[in-house]
Amino acid sequence: MDLRLRNSVVVVTGASRGLGAAIARSLVGEGACIVATARSTGALEELVAESPDQVHAVACDMRDRAAVACLVDSALDFFGRLDGIVNNAGVAPAGKLVDTDLALMEEVLAINLIAPAALAQAAARHLIAEDQPGSIVNISSTSGLKGKALLSGYSASKGAIMRFTEALATEWARHRIRVNTIAPGAFETDAQSEVLDDEALLHARLRKIPARRMGQPDEIGPLACYLLSPLSDFVTGSCFVIDGGEVARL
Repeated sequence: MDLRLRNSVVVVTGASRGLGAAIARSLVGEGACIVATARSTGALEELVAESPDQVHAVACDMRDRAAVACLVDSALDFFGRLDGIVNNAGVAPAGKLVDTDLALMEEVLAINLIAPAALAQAAARHLIAEDQPGSIVNISSTSGLKGKALLSGYSASKGAIMRFTEALATEWARHRIRVNTIAPGAFETDAQSEVLDDEALLHARLRKIPARRMGQPDEIGPLACYLLSPLSDFVTGSCFVIDGGEVARL
């Protein structure tokens, strides 16, 4: 199926590894051009080397609102247009709230919620001014659907991004800007390395997933591509769970 993404331009945050890199590669495979961000461009060298004509690497600290908003300018300066955003970058420090410095929670919210808001705002301002349709995909988590112990800040931020998505979808639909959320469950990425490296922990984790396995990063890319495609023009304000049935079981 042709998703009609050829020559479209999408900003993907947190694109150096894990789900962000998988989404970026799927978009490139569909013919899209990518502004890929990470804390350093060095982390993006492999992605650029694979598709130098379609990937532009930009270093960005997601705590810097002005730098995040300037990612829109990076897309316009390098590729001449902007069609979509994937807000994927995020942090998930674990720990008991009673022992946590609340400054850490503020940092989690800054990266997981305020940074996506800054980028969405900058993108929408451009798209509305140009009277151009666009699509924003926010990567949330099943931890935003069901709060998880030891992840209070992360769960709060990912739950907030879902409500934020719904609010923007209703606010911007008349401007032909669609906003949707993907809520991944457990995927085989660096974020799950502690579990993947411990046979007992892995067995216990997989027992909670009806599919009895973790997701592969390349399984999220096609969903993100569809939501960024004009073929999903009537899809906005929705949350797509991709977790092997874990939330459905709860």
